[in-house]
Amino acid sequence: MSGITRKKAGAAIAAFAAIALSLTACSGEATPSASGSAAGAGGKATGEISYWLWDNNQKPAYQQCADAFHAANPDATVKITQYAWDDYWSGVTNGFVAGTAPDVFTNHLSKYPEFVTQGQLVPLDDQLAADGVKTDIYQKGLADLWVGQDGKRYGLPKDFDTVAVFYNKKLIADAGVKDADLQNLTWNPTDGGTYEKLIAHLTVDANGKRGDEAGFDKTKVKVYGLGLDGGSGGGNGQTQWSMYSGTTGWTFTDVNPWGKHYNYDKPEFQGTIAWMRSLIEKGYAPTIEAVTGQSSADIYGAGKYAMITNGSWMINQMFSYKGIQTGVAPTPVGPSGKRSSMYNGLADSVWTGSKNQASAIKWVEFLGSAACQDIVGKAGAVFPAIPSGTDLAQEAFKAKGVDVTNFLVHVKDGTTFLFPITDHASQVTNIMQPAVDAVMTGKAKADSLTAANDQVNQLFAG
Repeated sequence: MSGITRKKAGAAIAAFAAIALSLTACSGEATPSASGSAAGAGGKATGEISYWLWDNNQKPAYQQCADAFHAANPDATVKITQYAWDDYWSGVTNGFVAGTAPDVFTNHLSKYPEFVTQGQLVPLDDQLAADGVKTDIYQKGLADLWVGQDGKRYGLPKDFDTVAVFYNKKLIADAGVKDADLQNLTWNPTDGGTYEKLIAHLTVDANGKRGDEAGFDKTKVKVYGLGLDGGSGGGNGQTQWSMYSGTTGWTFTDVNPWGKHYNYDKPEFQGTIAWMRSLIEKGYAPTIEAVTGQSSADIYGAGKYAMITNGSWMINQMFSYKGIQTGVAPTPVGPSGKRSSMYNGLADSVWTGSKNQASAIKWVEFLGSAACQDIVGKAGAVFPAIPSGTDLAQEAFKAKGVDVTNFLVHVKDGTTFLFPITDHASQVTNIMQPAVDAVMTGKAKADSLTAANDQVNQLFAG
């Protein structure tokens, strides 16, 4: 993900709303070999297969997968291209029209429903069945997300992500705070709980005054207690506010996936956004205007944020900044008595305009196999969708000196919820982005989100 909106995504078919994923149990079913088919099934891929992804950190691992695929399919070559998030999606959508889209591309839960409606994705079911490929080998719930309302499958899971708190160890220590103090923080939308108290204490102005001290000057902040990830988060807030709203009992939609009614009019959601705005007003967090389009990670790396909330796809980058010693803490416990994290799972899909569909599906089968996902896991960049890959990723991160427990705690404890999967996703974004921006910039009150919610739900009327 880059994860700008993966940032990498809800609650899978209502029952998956707070799913506990097994990190160790792995199905004994056959998985695709490098030929793209299950053991014993025939068929080889041929020709060139174009494959796009957006995360540069993952490209080397997937090149290893492409090399292994080519070794088993000498007449097939996978050409991998990586683009930054915005360029990636404009390239994909424009490519649909121009006939230049890739054969296979990394897909996102916020995008694929509309792609299905537009007839841009190839159903995989028939070839998967012919090749004996099983879909029960992934972390619980992930495969179900990629079955459309028509009952057809449009992707095989590749990875998943959750959210945690990255913090600057020196700034924490300078504030007299111990790492252990960040492990059991509490939050509520009324006064922010111990979480807001910590954010205030970690905020420092140009004169050295902390946010909880008399004389603090919120107009001249040197270090913010909590950074903001590139803006308000719009209507999904994956790395900005969803980890808080998810602890209030609030859900994005009536059911997920394929909900028909959004809940942006609920007090739990509006209270969360109002609280976020209050941090800005108090000077504990930067303004939306200052951070929109900016990398919270790089600002953190410059020592200007004591803490930021971000996704697991950012682990390597967050631990790469010279002179910054980084720690990871879990998101705070909210009114529900539990933590919460959006849980997003990516998949690989095949474009209907591909001239090499059969071989493209073979490549998707291999991408979705333990053979490839174990390679990705060993690279220690993301958490692969197959449990063995997840375990290997955890070991790889540990070898780098990074404890990822506070990302996986949501999976272990069943405190995940899924990115909202509905029709009209781009239109929902077009309505909710400016609406949430307006509240978080102080141009509108939180109750203005009720009118925006009415507009959203009109999309599903009739």
